Amino acid sequence: MKDNSLQGTRRFRVFISTGEVSGDLQGALLIKALQRRAADLGIELEILALGGDRMEEAGAKLLGHTSAIGSMGLVESLPYVLPTLKVQRQAKQYLRQHPPDVVVLIDYMTPNVAFCSYFPKHLPHVPVVYFIAPQEWVWSTSSFNTDRIIAATRKILAIFQEEANYFKRKGGEVVWVGHPLVDRVQAAPSRAEARFSLGIPTDQTAIVLLPASRQQELKYLMPVIFEAAQQIQAKLPNVHFWVPLALEKYRWEIEQAIADYGLRATLLDSNKGQTTLQAIAAADLAITKSGTVNLEMALLDVPQVVLYRVNRFTAWVARKILKFSIPFMSPPNLVEMKGIVPEFLQDEATVENITQEAIALLQPDRRQKMLADYQEMRRAVGEVGVCDRAAHEILDLLDYDRS
Repeated sequence: MKDNSLQGTRRFRVFISTGEVSGDLQGALLIKALQRRAADLGIELEILALGGDRMEEAGAKLLGHTSAIGSMGLVESLPYVLPTLKVQRQAKQYLRQHPPDVVVLIDYMTPNVAFCSYFPKHLPHVPVVYFIAPQEWVWSTSSFNTDRIIAATRKILAIFQEEANYFKRKGGEVVWVGHPLVDRVQAAPSRAEARFSLGIPTDQTAIVLLPASRQQELKYLMPVIFEAAQQIQAKLPNVHFWVPLALEKYRWEIEQAIADYGLRATLLDSNKGQTTLQAIAAADLAITKSGTVNLEMALLDVPQVVLYRVNRFTAWVARKILKFSIPFMSPPNLVEMKGIVPEFLQDEATVENITQEAIALLQPDRRQKMLADYQEMRRAVGEVGVCDRAAHEILDLLDYDRS
């Protein structure tokens, strides 16, 4: 390893690659943990990243901004191919001139699996860690990505026990650390605190709507979610909706949709200190896209209805040609492969289904059943300190004891 000494203090370079809003959040949590661990070890870190604003705020130097160029599906990914290739090319050029001491890949399947081919070939002495690997343990498809990941990585840090078991069976070096959201929700306010800060009366029914963290979701998910909200509003005159904003660039479209559907809704404004975590903590229910945020809701004991849709051609290819099949899609259900929250995928994601489930989950019996299932699930996602455990495993690969 190269001599990275700096005025008597060992200095190491860490490269982290992730994308989309959820990856940016998880990357920021990890960066803070890496910095804590580095301080304990008496070393300094230079953190380079492909990521977003949260990671930059946490202390990373961004080599490319990737939080807004993610997609899910075949047709949906086409507009992002060139931007993704561009930021990866920029990162590779920089890293060839400034080699990292360790590489951490977080989620972001296609670009990061490509890195699994790149680093062993061009920077073979740099250890690679994959944190939150692609979910081939869930999909009924080939293990092509799994094989590439195992061949490229020194460690796989698993967030689910079933994920850890899968990669171990395939021959990977795996450590189960738990899910990083276990750490994040420690900062969440109580329900009473969240309602007070958002000005929600104690007797008001508050429903969080999470329609989009990707551009495609504004087209495929927001209309069905907002129409279901419209129907719920007609049945429950005391309801008010809260809509977190994943990215500022979505503001105009969401504001326009709220007006078009005539919803009694508030779009959260981070400039006023209104956060997604606050809205979730204050809510009686969430109607949400499938994603990492589903687990956040479960950890905060908020009942939820989950849905996802993609382009019809993408869905047809996945089903008929790739034979794509999943038992579950949302993280709360994946923890123990058990149906805890209702999921509606593609043609099942109808206004009627969503409305019916939402109304049912506002009733005490259904709510209590889901909260009991959440409690059982919580034991399987790891103890607090997930990101610190991950940081320990990552920095343990550095030769920081060498004089």
